[in-house]
Amino acid sequence: MWFVDQVQINVQGGDGGRGCSAFAQPPYTRYPYPDGGDGGDGGDVTLQADANVATLLDFHFRHEFVAGRGGHGGGNKKAGKQGEDIVIRVPAGTVARDAESGLILRDLASPGEAVVIVKGGRGGLGNATVPEAQEGQPGEFRCLRLELKLIADVGLIGLPNAGKSSLLARISTARPKIASYPFTTRYPVLGVVSLPGGDSFVACDIPGLIEGAHTGKGLGFQFLRHIERTRVVVHVIDMAAVDGCDPLSAYGQINQELAAYSPDLAQKPQLIAANKMDLTEAQANLDHFRKSLGSKQPIWPISCATGEGIQDLVLAASLAISSKQ
Repeated sequence: MWFVDQVQINVQGGDGGRGCSAFAQPPYTRYPYPDGGDGGDGGDVTLQADANVATLLDFHFRHEFVAGRGGHGGGNKKAGKQGEDIVIRVPAGTVARDAESGLILRDLASPGEAVVIVKGGRGGLGNATVPEAQEGQPGEFRCLRLELKLIADVGLIGLPNAGKSSLLARISTARPKIASYPFTTRYPVLGVVSLPGGDSFVACDIPGLIEGAHTGKGLGFQFLRHIERTRVVVHVIDMAAVDGCDPLSAYGQINQELAAYSPDLAQKPQLIAANKMDLTEAQANLDHFRKSLGSKQPIWPISCATGEGIQDLVLAASLAISSKQ
């Protein structure tokens, strides 16, 4: 799958139709009179969030969207046809910005939400309305930058190979790629987590972050924005230090990247999932980790290999989500 979450497109409202300059002189009348009709208005361009659209991939191939032009007015006071509107369907969670100023025009967070992003030009008046027929007005033009921020309740973060994809596969029906090399996950993956009693929440596996992710290193810079909508963050840590990274250093490094990207991310409720507790080195590292952190941050020891502690972590995440609603 090719995941696209940021694109730039041009949108143009339709031009208004020209007003008609015409005169009529019915039989047995001495003087002709003006009877030119008005031109039709140009079409609008609307952005609409659609639950059936998952990425911005379509806009990678098509960048120009132009609404229909209004028809010209005619004699006998005939009005021109209205220009055809265009509806551009985007994933829920898409933020539309003006590409030049960076100003957010609309955040389409919910399916079905829509906004007219550029309006068509007004049709010119015919000489039946004004002394001299008018030209139609041009439609509005904008260069847009569309950014997708996935809508999830829980964001799974951590260094590469910490076990985020394995955890998502354990708790949901999602099947992300799992392997023993860094950056196995190349794009965010969503999974629905079912709870006892029929409730559920959505979890998102964020591609592995590394030091300097907020400046563009690794894959984190591309996908940190997807954590912004989550209510709770689950910080997955390789407590066995299989890749040689001290768990305490890993914890501090990821939190520094979150704070450097956005102070709001650092303030999100965070659950620590101490993964790979089935390995012998993990318990000693966990004891040191707990001692260093103190009681300020609860920790859930888990093993994605055996399933140990997974259910307790899921219930804790559910309670944290409820407290944020």
